[in-house]
Amino acid sequence: MPEKKLRILIAKPGLDGHDRGAKVVARALRDAGMEVIYTGLRQTPESIVETALQEDVDAIGLSILSGAHNHLFKKVIDLLKKEGAEDIPIFGGGIIPEDDMPYLKEIGVKKVFGPGTSTENIVAYIKEMTNNS
Repeated sequence: MPEKKLRILIAKPGLDGHDRGAKVVARALRDAGMEVIYTGLRQTPESIVETALQEDVDAIGLSILSGAHNHLFKKVIDLLKKEGAEDIPIFGGGIIPEDDMPYLKEIGVKKVFGPGTSTENIVAYIKEMTNNS
């Protein structure tokens, strides 16, 4: 039986209008053989969770530069729990201060990738996180 392709949702929550990093990650994941659903800019946590459920994704990547990561990541996680989908792992990227990392880990974010992280490292981590290497 052929191996199932990983389905990864890349989302830009909130009012952040910069998506170059999200697009670079999306392309790297596609190049690595994953199916990628990219939501586009300025998505609400509700629309992100709805898309994740409709698309039956294996993981959600949230990219944020606006500084609202603590609130928006928590809202997405809370909505996933409400829908009984807390098993979908969340990873993040963008400009997120080191001081906020413990809180994000505590609420359930699996990993945060900062500026300069190689796409190879992101791909490898996602494969490991989803047990599909």
